[in-house]
Amino acid sequence: ILKTLNSWFWWENIWMPINVTWAHFVDRDGLVFPKPHQLYATIPYAFVLLIIRFFSERYVAIPLAKALGIKNVRRVKPQPNPVLESYFRECSKHPSQSEVQGLAKKCNCTVHLVEKWFRRRRNLEIPTVLRKFQEAFWRFSFYLTSSIAGFIFLYDKPWFYDIWQTWVGYPFQTLLPSQYWYYMAEISFYWSLLFTLGIDNKRKADFLAHVVHHLAAIGLMSGSWCGNYVRLGTLVMFVHDTADFWLEAAKMFNYAHWEKTCNMLFIIFSIAFFITRIILFPFWILRATLYQPTYYSTTPVIAYFLFNGQLLILQGLHLYWGYLIFKILRRFIFLK
Repeated sequence: ILKTLNSWFWWENIWMPINVTWAHFVDRDGLVFPKPHQLYATIPYAFVLLIIRFFSERYVAIPLAKALGIKNVRRVKPQPNPVLESYFRECSKHPSQSEVQGLAKKCNCTVHLVEKWFRRRRNLEIPTVLRKFQEAFWRFSFYLTSSIAGFIFLYDKPWFYDIWQTWVGYPFQTLLPSQYWYYMAEISFYWSLLFTLGIDNKRKADFLAHVVHHLAAIGLMSGSWCGNYVRLGTLVMFVHDTADFWLEAAKMFNYAHWEKTCNMLFIIFSIAFFITRIILFPFWILRATLYQPTYYSTTPVIAYFLFNGQLLILQGLHLYWGYLIFKILRRFIFLK
């Protein structure tokens, strides 16, 4: 069954233009092509990023937080109690008064002690401001680094200024070393975010949106790698990262209660977000993926519909987040 599914997945008509097979993607005459098996390396690279994250949060973020006036609040742990711990995990974190009384009888202690135990146990679930600062610092560091690296990799490329150049010579476009490392770093980063979703600060409002976003990002980048849509892929990554580090910087100063700095950074982020995600992405990137391929092929391959479907889902997330940002801006401007 797996062998059959594998043959279906790698069927040339899904990925390649007419009369092109996987055999054409063997390195030759100075041309280097992306290989699907190279994506396996993103998993160990993700763990390397997690190690870098651990050291940067511990030895850079914490001293920086202290310099900005953020204190490390130590929470008091409740006394070990298997009965209450089991109830907390399996039944309810906020027991009613009658449930508290029942638990007090079961544990042979007072109602006040049970209420205090649950209060302290709930507090352990809430991330401290320092922990939030560390996470924001890591994302800020990566997005800033990837934005600078992306600009260095792209500024001298013709397709950075003329989007039509992304299709010139397709699918026989050679893979550049900068494109390889740009892809490996980005995919590995989103794998690392997925690996730590369970321990990172929970976002109640848009947790599911983040899961969908990370999976869509990994799927899109991996698919574009296999189909050699690397030129477009690097443009998509650059457009996304250039706004994100402003948001993470605003969060960091928000946690430090630098209100004016936070407000200024959030306004810059909002402008960058709307320019890159609401204007450039649909009218520049989506135009290149939906409209321009029809000039190069009269029979679009299945990948055309798969990739554009995922890009449209991504644009839907952009509109959803844009709506949230607009609500915050409206409150900021009109309600102070």
